[in-house]
Amino acid sequence: MRAKISYAVTAAVLVVYFVLAGSRGVMLIRSGTLLTVTFGVAVLILPVIGVWFLWKNTQFVRRANALAAELDAEGGLPVDELRRTPSGRVDRDSADEVFARRKAEAEAAPEDWRSWFRLAVAYHDARDTPRARKAMQRAIALHDGRPVQPA
Repeated sequence: MRAKISYAVTAAVLVVYFVLAGSRGVMLIRSGTLLTVTFGVAVLILPVIGVWFLWKNTQFVRRANALAAELDAEGGLPVDELRRTPSGRVDRDSADEVFARRKAEAEAAPEDWRSWFRLAVAYHDARDTPRARKAMQRAIALHDGRPVQPA
């Protein structure tokens, strides 16, 4: 729940920023000189890119959460079996052991979105965010029946 609140607050702050930046871009364009119109268009491009990025990220998070809910209903969510350091951080060797099992599971069933979801969690636990995101995107595509690129 805390992550959802943080995401919502961050998204709201970004939307406010996009509106403020966009209004400045419009003001520059209304000035009418070549220089201000050029800068105004450049200023408007950033909020457009930001809104697109925020939208795509929000879609990704919603789809991943839907998969987590479906997997939870099936009783297939990965169990947290990781050892932790005294400070509470995940032990790297423990994460690597779980990752090796999850990777083998995904390789054994490459068309099963559940195995790719669990692999994404293992990548996340191993602090490999880019690969975690790619594995989750693959899980989402497999779940939705869309074609996926070979790994």
